[in-house]
Amino acid sequence: MVVDFHTHIFPDELAPKAIEVLCGEIDNLYPPVSDGTKSGLLKNMDEWAIDISVVLPVVTKQTQTKRANEWSASVRSERLIPFGGIYPHTDDYKSDIDFAAELGLKGLKFHAEYQNFILDDKHMLKIYDYALSKGLILLHHGGFDPAFKPPFKSTPAKFLNVAKAMRGGVIIASHLGGHDQWDDVEQILAGSGIYLDTSMGFEYFSRDQFLRIVKKHGADKILFGSDAPWSNACTEIEHLKSMPLAQEDIEAILSGNAKRILKI
Repeated sequence: MVVDFHTHIFPDELAPKAIEVLCGEIDNLYPPVSDGTKSGLLKNMDEWAIDISVVLPVVTKQTQTKRANEWSASVRSERLIPFGGIYPHTDDYKSDIDFAAELGLKGLKFHAEYQNFILDDKHMLKIYDYALSKGLILLHHGGFDPAFKPPFKSTPAKFLNVAKAMRGGVIIASHLGGHDQWDDVEQILAGSGIYLDTSMGFEYFSRDQFLRIVKKHGADKILFGSDAPWSNACTEIEHLKSMPLAQEDIEAILSGNAKRILKI
């Protein structure tokens, strides 16, 4: 079984423009592997033997919050597990989190660059704490993003600060804890309680460094993710399966850990 814990889709009527704009912002650095629609994702999942995908929105305006979460809930199926999102620059975050939880969404997606916040800011810590108290999983973008300039607002050190400040719950740092910051992940974040997803990783971090991070962090806290439509999940799966890891560790990364934290 394969669970892709990191994918993005858009409503059919918005997908073409969203893909065009996002590709332009990164100078087409990551050519999309689908058209960004639900049907496009499912087609790739069928072709690549992916059983379940977690779908992640990014809310960049308060006015998007209700509509984005309702749409996310509407795509839920046996094969698609949607997360929600909130706009962090509001004092009314509790009602927005309550609404996401009432819709049955299993988690929230945050992106410190697109949403313009510092990962371990005190206001954000209050938001995380409340969301975790509702049983929601928190998944964050981590590290470099080609649409933005450094210094980046989410780093392995900041993830560690968040982990220390929270009282439990599942927090995920995508891109193996911080894209293009894997030396710091290995030295600072590995071994903490933060989960790491592998999205947009195997083409960038070295094989040896990945193995060192898995050994230090524990395969039980690593989740397979692709960042579709910006990365080819089939290629990512092949990279993972080629690693000299125990079969039980590969299976845990591909699906076991995801099934456990998603309670499926």
